[in-house]
Amino acid sequence: MKKSALPFISLMMAVMLLLAACGQASSTPSATATQMTVTDTVGRTVTLPADAQKFIAIGSGALRLYCYVGDVGKIVGVEQTEVTDGVTGRPYAMANPELLELPIIGPGGPGATPDAEKILEVGPDVIFSLYNSDISAVDELENKTHIPVVVLSYGNTEVFDPAVDQSLELIGKITGNEQRAADVVQFFAACQADLASRTGDIPLADKPTVYLGAESMRGTHGIESTSGSYSLFTANNVRNVVAEAGIGQYVMLDKEKLLDMDPDIIFLDGGGLANVQEDYAATPQFYQALSAFKNGNVYLQLPYNYYYTNIDIALCDAYYIGKIVYPDRFSDMDIVTKSNQIFKELLGKELYSEVADEYYGGFQKLSFGQEGAAP
Repeated sequence: MKKSALPFISLMMAVMLLLAACGQASSTPSATATQMTVTDTVGRTVTLPADAQKFIAIGSGALRLYCYVGDVGKIVGVEQTEVTDGVTGRPYAMANPELLELPIIGPGGPGATPDAEKILEVGPDVIFSLYNSDISAVDELENKTHIPVVVLSYGNTEVFDPAVDQSLELIGKITGNEQRAADVVQFFAACQADLASRTGDIPLADKPTVYLGAESMRGTHGIESTSGSYSLFTANNVRNVVAEAGIGQYVMLDKEKLLDMDPDIIFLDGGGLANVQEDYAATPQFYQALSAFKNGNVYLQLPYNYYYTNIDIALCDAYYIGKIVYPDRFSDMDIVTKSNQIFKELLGKELYSEVADEYYGGFQKLSFGQEGAAP
């Protein structure tokens, strides 16, 4: 009598069902499969959704960094200062005016405190923050909202700071735009290498001495406002007379020291140009004693600090400085064309004319004490 095959078949079916169940369990996304962990610029470990779709960027300059890399259509709210200030002085707002129509998520501005309640109203998946002076405050915001907060940074220099690269890479990873972030970081590196290759081999004896005046620093100032560690000069291997005098930081320089330094070329930041014009009218003899003013070697650079650093404008300034100080090394470059290339690369639009219209018509040689003097 043949044995029944039913027990064997039943056993095999049970085994197959068990294996299928195990396979199903192993393919089910775990908690970590829908999350990612990043380390932000202040060393905090942040766990956040791997497929985040809604973002806000708070604090000085955070939205600008986001605009360089992220999808602007995924920003769900902006700070009041973005709307109040409009697009003036901020190319990222010029390129994306629709941002100013979004819900308000807090006051914004230097020294402001994030508004947890308003942030919760728009429900972002991730908060990018440049309110990073106090890590405990960042943690408190995260605890109040139960929304991951990723701290960004501009570092300590106007251009080519590794902290900016790290911030852009964080934004790219979190928003799913890693290739775009890599492209922007590479663009910065290419600009830095280009400036260095054009100016790095010039003998010291062939370099004119240069001074930056009217530097914007928590407001506008006159010709005394300057820096010995000015990264735009460093990028061009410029002889900064302030650095050569042993001053390695921002300073309000004594006018007598400036007379002693007597630089060949002076750049004036457009943000403080009105201060210099007013001072010139009051004390023309001081300016007439400076070789740069006597010889017509005073130039306007575009102000780039407006709710933190407009890196795009700072890059344009860097190329303009190079072209003025070493004209033979930049003879192949038109500054308007180059500036538009920079804006297009970072923000998708050629914005030089719009920016120039806000600041005396843009890059130019300045004249003082003459009828019809420009600007």
